[in-house]
Amino acid sequence: MAPPTAHAQSGLTGREHHGPPWDSPVASSQTFRVGGATLQVDFAPGSFDLPTTQIMRWVETAASSVATYYGRFPVPRDRILIQPVADARGILQGTSWGDVGGFSAFSRMRVGQHTTTEDLDDDWMMTHELVHTAFPSQEDAHHWIEEGLAVYIEPIARVQNGLLTPEKIWADMVRDMPKGDPQPGDEGLDHTPTWGRTYWGGAQFCLLADVAIREQTHNRRGLEDALRAIVAAGGTIDQDWPIRKALHIGDAATGTRVLEQMYDRMSDTPATIDLDRLWKKLGIVRTGEDQVRFDNAAPEAAIRLAITRTPATGRIAPGS
Repeated sequence: MAPPTAHAQSGLTGREHHGPPWDSPVASSQTFRVGGATLQVDFAPGSFDLPTTQIMRWVETAASSVATYYGRFPVPRDRILIQPVADARGILQGTSWGDVGGFSAFSRMRVGQHTTTEDLDDDWMMTHELVHTAFPSQEDAHHWIEEGLAVYIEPIARVQNGLLTPEKIWADMVRDMPKGDPQPGDEGLDHTPTWGRTYWGGAQFCLLADVAIREQTHNRRGLEDALRAIVAAGGTIDQDWPIRKALHIGDAATGTRVLEQMYDRMSDTPATIDLDRLWKKLGIVRTGEDQVRFDNAAPEAAIRLAITRTPATGRIAPGS
């Protein structure tokens, strides 16, 4: 799980459109279906070293991962604009909006002209942006829940879709989750809009919620059940909901009050999480800088296994 970066416009050169991104010029378009949804992929003027088929496969794979996690693609119609960036390499920036031009969601992805197949295979950003479609838009104070969900779900969805190993993402979490710890002078998540607290503090909230829901339901329910219920109730990026409405719906789906109680505990007051204790009970043992091994005799090893297991609804492939 690569750490999210700020939305810096690194490497952008040449002509740029200065109006709303959804009004940018389009040179060609393709569509595909996944999880009951239609996704339109538009290509802005420019060129890539790779053929369009490989760029499309990258988008389709990310959409498949998100649909697999949620049991469907979250919104019925999504539009993705791929903007080539001359003389650059890699996935440079992704940003998403809701309710744009007749589409429930719209994402703009800036992709370097010299991006390689390896860059696409290693990318987390396309999946991250598509996860954003699956939660109602929030006020600035609650931006951490939007980013925290995307940080936490992206790698899990890719494991569930067979693209990453559990060892890889748990090692990344062990390395990166401490970035969300409150710093001296920090307040709760609603009042500390720093990069670390927004992305990784939000991710800590999601991890703790997932584990707590599974503890309280004897591993019969998890965070994905809460989030699927929010989507089923219409709580997607094109809607503006109070955060408590979304959390209440999620809690009702799991028969717990985990989300609402954690929000009450973490929104106004800084909460430091004993991550070492959490890893130990999940059976995650750090063996190197980016390596872990699993202790399946740990008290909550079954919870760790359930978090990354492919849902009973199965992998949802493009074309479905």
